[in-house]
Amino acid sequence: MPEDRNERLLTWLRDAHAMEREADTMLRTMGSRLEHYPQLRARIEQHVDETRGQMETLERCIEQLGGSTSTAKDAMGSVMATIHAMGNAMMEDEVAKGTGLSYAFEHLEIATYRALVLAAREAGQEEIAAACETILAEEVAMADWLFANQPDVIREFLARDAEGVDAKR
Repeated sequence: MPEDRNERLLTWLRDAHAMEREADTMLRTMGSRLEHYPQLRARIEQHVDETRGQMETLERCIEQLGGSTSTAKDAMGSVMATIHAMGNAMMEDEVAKGTGLSYAFEHLEIATYRALVLAAREAGQEEIAAACETILAEEVAMADWLFANQPDVIREFLARDAEGVDAKR
């Protein structure tokens, strides 16, 4: 038997909250490790602030539907992000791969919020739809920034690598 639309929306909002918890951990870790890429670090730090605001927005949406966040899902997201960050730290081209992985993760978030906007509208939850549209715009802006700035990050990495100086982060 299918869940009612509010229950499905609530489940997806909890999933999005766990995803944002994972993003927060990944972004904070990546940002803290960047030494030679100040523009990338600054944009990541900005997005960490956005991500924390997104988690708060999602918590309000979840509470509006009478739910609470899923501690288990949030914990799993944090564990996954920590494993991901440890793997990146071992790469000799951490900044190059991390930028690409961040771009890909932003698109996962974009797809998630597009679905949430539709699910909220179908459930008659216009306030939640509007909140998800705001988050969606932030995710699109971050993906666009990464896309536009990736060539500069890669050029800087390659130049530093060719000079034999620390290019990794």
